[in-house]
Amino acid sequence: MSGTRDRLANDLRGLGIERGDTLLVHSSLKSLGGGLEEGPSGVIEAFLDVVGPEGTLCFPGLSYLNVTEESPVFDVRSTPGNVGLLPEVFRKQFATHRSLHPTHSVCALGALAEELTSKHFKDRTPCGENSPFSLIPKVGGKLVMLGCSLCCNTTVHAVEEVAGAPYTLGRWLEYEVVDWNGEREKVLHDCHLFDGYEIRYDRLEELMPEGSARRGKVLAAETWVADLGVLWQVALEQLRREPFSLVDKV
Repeated sequence: MSGTRDRLANDLRGLGIERGDTLLVHSSLKSLGGGLEEGPSGVIEAFLDVVGPEGTLCFPGLSYLNVTEESPVFDVRSTPGNVGLLPEVFRKQFATHRSLHPTHSVCALGALAEELTSKHFKDRTPCGENSPFSLIPKVGGKLVMLGCSLCCNTTVHAVEEVAGAPYTLGRWLEYEVVDWNGEREKVLHDCHLFDGYEIRYDRLEELMPEGSARRGKVLAAETWVADLGVLWQVALEQLRREPFSLVDKV
């Protein structure tokens, strides 16, 4: 193990990440700073060093910029994600599973990888009840925001769907989905809208109960780690009280 990878692993442990954990990681690779001896793969290996083979590592494989009304084909085997280098390296080099969804797939490796990704194809919204974004909180998963804004927290989209947030959905598009066997199917999806609204999921941080989230540094990256089950409940209660409290009108 390189010195950088070892420091990464120690920093992650310092934020409460443990062997056997299920993690959903949103990331900014450049936020870690320079001198990454093993590059993006070394960062991913550090996460795997910490959670071990009994843990599960998940990265978003979101492809909503690549799979569009004009270019509506999603191939689970090859369609790239559009959320940065670290998730894309994970998708191509590490992940054993990817959920079958045209715009909001999740890639996974580890003990619960199949369980968390295998039913997403049933949903006709981005983050429905069968999506990993809905399932990871139910298995005691943790959210890792590695050097990126809390507004990038896709799990809150799943909460918005449950809460019926009025700004979330309302644009139907037909996609062609290609599965692991090359079989093609046309599917109609209710897509995210958000027209006229700016996401403000960062407001959830101050609502989290004491001990349910930690903030600190992973190398140079400002990082937030949270209990996803608690985050889900906090967000759901907040949206039911004030449906527009996690967005600003623009």
